[in-house]
Order: sequence, then C-alpha cells, then structure tokens
Amino acid sequence: MLSAQHLQSSFWRIWALIKFELIRLFFTKRGMLAVLAFATAWFIILYYPVNSAVSIVSSENFKDMAKQMFGVLGLSELLNWPVSELSLYWLIAIYSFPIFAVIASSDQTCADRTRGTLRFISLRASRNEILFGRFLGQVMIISALILVTLLATMIMAIWRDASLFVPALTKSLYLFKELFIAVLPFIALMAFFNSFLKSAKLTAVITMLFFGLGSIFIAILEYQIPAATHLNYVLPGVQLDDVVGQQGLGLSHYIIPLVQTSAYLALASIFMKRSAL
Repeated sequence: MLSAQHLQSSFWRIWALIKFELIRLFFTKRGMLAVLAFATAWFIILYYPVNSAVSIVSSENFKDMAKQMFGVLGLSELLNWPVSELSLYWLIAIYSFPIFAVIASSDQTCADRTRGTLRFISLRASRNEILFGRFLGQVMIISALILVTLLATMIMAIWRDASLFVPALTKSLYLFKELFIAVLPFIALMAFFNSFLKSAKLTAVITMLFFGLGSIFIAILEYQIPAATHLNYVLPGVQLDDVVGQQGLGLSHYIIPLVQTSAYLALASIFMKRSAL
C-alpha cells in the first residue's frame, strides 16, 4: 500500500512534468509560434464566420433553409440557442479542437526519447509519472485554449447585446465541459502512440492511418459481420456526430470518451513500461 508521503512525492513530480509542458509551449520560441498560429486561425474564425454570420443566422429565411437542410441531422436545434455566436462556435469547435489536440499533443515523449533525455527524466520520475505528467500537461494546455476561445466568443456576444451575459456564460461553461470531454481520448491516443514511437511525424502518420484504414477495415468487416459495428468505439470521436446536434444526449455520450481515454492510458502505461527509453 502506498504511503501518503509517497503519493505526495509522486504528485509533485507529476506537477513538475505538467509545468514543463506549459513552459515548453508558452515560453519557448517554437511553442510561441504554435500559439501564434492557433491565435491567428481562431481570430479569422471568430472575425468572419462567427461575427459576420450572426445577422444571417438570426434571419427567418436562413432559419427556414437551415431547418430543411440540417433538420435530419438535428442541427436545427442550435438555431434556437439565445446566443447565436456560440451556436456557430460550437459547430466549428467540436470538430476542430479534436484535430488540434492530435496535432498539439503528438509529441509528448517522442522528442525526449530520440534525444535520450527521457532516460534522464526516468531517473527522477517513474514511467507512469512521466506518462500522466505529459498527458495532464497537454490536457491543461488544450483546456486553456478552449477557455480562451470561448471567452472571446462570449465577449463578442455581450458586446453585441449586454443582456446575453448570463445565457452566454451558462452556455459557455456547458460547451467547455462538452469540448473538454470530447478531446480527452484524442490526447490519450497520442499518449499511447508516444509510448513506443520515437518521432512526432511518425505519430502523425500512424494517427492518419489509424483513423483512415481503421474506419475502412471496420466498414468492410461490418458488412460481413454486423456485430463488428461495435469496433467503431475503438476510434476516438465516434460519438461526435451525435453530440453536435445537442439533442437527446444520454450518459453514453460521456461514458464513451471517458472509457476510451482510460483504455488508451492503460495501454500506454503497459507499453511505456516495456519499451526502451
């Protein structure tokens, strides 16, 4: 049984690794360039699609057209949100943030493994502490970026109509929870690939093959064996198409990504312990 002192020491080692991830992104030249690219992309998204399209979304003609086009997908419900900016933000963020999470967290331990510094770090922290420290660091980074974009969207809405403060704040907190849960399995998948791969570029290639060929393989297998449809739950984001419409969400929409996250982290822990540093 682990003593309280051992748990406390483990916590501080994990926290040190989390801080290293934050420093690597926000206080290094390479990290700042990535943040700048992210900020530029979201400035364009917020300034043009979100800000300029609010008047169009509010028009009755657009609502009627959208209900006819997207009603089957359940997206027409988003048009009834009191804050139009957040409805457009949600449609973009629910698919873009998982992709960004994959890109941002593709190098959790690969570079250290190649340089040999991972072996040095392992002298001061266990492999599980390294794994969870890097994973939680990436989770905090993505969470911070989600909060910043949500805050910017909320400010835009309040600037347009100050009476939207309460509904904008309430909906923003809700969307943060949804996006936070949605990105977790993607970051965990990158932690799994990083547990045995030595290159961030190779991790990106493997990820594309995993989703591309994996989906094709499951589709072919599903054609032969209908029960194989359950294999789709191996792929992170399988629930996103149901979540995007925000209609009839059940507990399974939260359980699926959380179970995927736990499974990928468990596999990463096993591979991390067996792989050479």
